[in-house]
Amino acid sequence: MAAAGTYRLRPASRPTQMPLRPIPTRLLPILAALAAIVLAASGCGTTTADVNRGRTLFVQKCGVCHEMAQAGTSAQIGPNLDDAFAAAREVGETGSTIEGIVKAQVENPRPSTDAANVSMPADVVSGQDLDDVAAYVGMYAGVPGAEPPRVAGGPGAQVFASNGCGGCHTLAAAGSGGVTGPNLDEVLPGQSAATINQSIVDPNAKIAKGYPANVMPANFGESLTPKELEALVEYLIESASKGGGNTASGAKGG
Repeated sequence: MAAAGTYRLRPASRPTQMPLRPIPTRLLPILAALAAIVLAASGCGTTTADVNRGRTLFVQKCGVCHEMAQAGTSAQIGPNLDDAFAAAREVGETGSTIEGIVKAQVENPRPSTDAANVSMPADVVSGQDLDDVAAYVGMYAGVPGAEPPRVAGGPGAQVFASNGCGGCHTLAAAGSGGVTGPNLDEVLPGQSAATINQSIVDPNAKIAKGYPANVMPANFGESLTPKELEALVEYLIESASKGGGNTASGAKGG
């Protein structure tokens, strides 16, 4: 998974490029080697992982580079993780094996170079965060038909939830309690639609007091369609005007 670079799970016959749908027989040696590394180092799978928390962390830390359907992310800096692991699932590899591969890749990215557009940095997540993210990817990457969880509250609530905004922001209407970013119930009231829109697409334009710059992803202007962005802004305005009396489920804000 990634923050600023890319890695490739490569068939032996193509050492410099990862095909989106590798031939299963060519993928098996790679999976076997990676699984052996994981088993020798730490065993495969975790017993204390929180998959829901892993999804939130994936959206925040990995979704800026990787596409994955269940996470609702569409970045293409790194490999599409559904494509990367679909063939593994087709030949019977389990989620725990994929989980182990993810952990090994995060801890020891391959290939390892100084080029940010080739290698992802090591330890994008670590400790319990890595356990949670790896368990999440192991459960959903490459699963046919996977999609973000559905929530009540209308299109804007779904955009908020699908993009993991509640992992960073508290918003009572969404039932979210993130503290990485400002409490939206406190900062949204009185803001115009234009101001909220700007805080989403250009989060560094105006930084909330007490919070650092460059924390909220700056790619929502590209990853959200105009319709999704409009729905999200409307949802945030409505939620603020109600003082958090709604119930949906969470993900984004300015």
